[in-house]
Amino acid sequence: MRGTGAIIGVDLGGTNVRAGRVEGNRIKAKASRLISSRAAADVIVGEIFGAIGDVLDPGVSAIGIGVPSIVDVGRGVVFSVENIPSWREVPLKDLLEKRFGVPAYVNNDANCFALGEFHFGKGRGTRHMVGLIIGTGIGAGVIANGRLYAGANCGAGEIGAIPYKNRTIEYYASGSAFEHINRLSGSDLFLRASRGDARALEVFAGHGREVGHAVMTTLYAFDPEMIVLGGSVSRAFAFFEKTMYETLASVAYPSALKRLMIAGSEEPEIAILGAAGLVLDLA
Repeated sequence: MRGTGAIIGVDLGGTNVRAGRVEGNRIKAKASRLISSRAAADVIVGEIFGAIGDVLDPGVSAIGIGVPSIVDVGRGVVFSVENIPSWREVPLKDLLEKRFGVPAYVNNDANCFALGEFHFGKGRGTRHMVGLIIGTGIGAGVIANGRLYAGANCGAGEIGAIPYKNRTIEYYASGSAFEHINRLSGSDLFLRASRGDARALEVFAGHGREVGHAVMTTLYAFDPEMIVLGGSVSRAFAFFEKTMYETLASVAYPSALKRLMIAGSEEPEIAILGAAGLVLDLA
């Protein structure tokens, strides 16, 4: 692990917090706690401390945490966490360092996903990689020359916010599109497609064309060697892979497309590993 000791990776969600002690390339201990998402900010901070304490040992050298929100990475301040109303502006880095006495690093969950795949998953061995999360929304983490590239304001990789048709890429290519375009839930469609339902397979085929546009935009913006798909929709990759590639066939740089590798994430604990990757990115 590049000379570092054990690292605690923390994944903060809207309903729970998960922590893992990462040693080498493995998670040696894990803990999960529900959070009081409607409680005061300090209550939730205490719940995060509790999950970390469950996996802490004297060999821990640093803590990394991924959050579903905007982050001032330099100061480690978290703004406006999705589904946690009290977290408007939380100096999480300072709070963690004061409580545990080790360096702490904070970033958004898309960047952590990319780091997780780069250090522990499908992106190992690459230098230029994008982790594209397709879930309720769309976001991406960018690895350039072997390091996380977050941009001046931690906004690099916001592919979903790019204008497309009469709305944005996220509107058409995220998991939410199944409901507001097809009036069907993504989970129900997945089950029906798994059983060979023709209508569900047709919906996924159409979705593949929109995902293809998102991938094409990612290719133009960052020219990666690999794009790793994550998020809930990535589990249905087999149902939209064909039409995704059909859309990509129109890319302006076919030689780049030939070299591009696209894969679905397979590591179930990538969020914890990716949070630990925040530390490795600086080693």
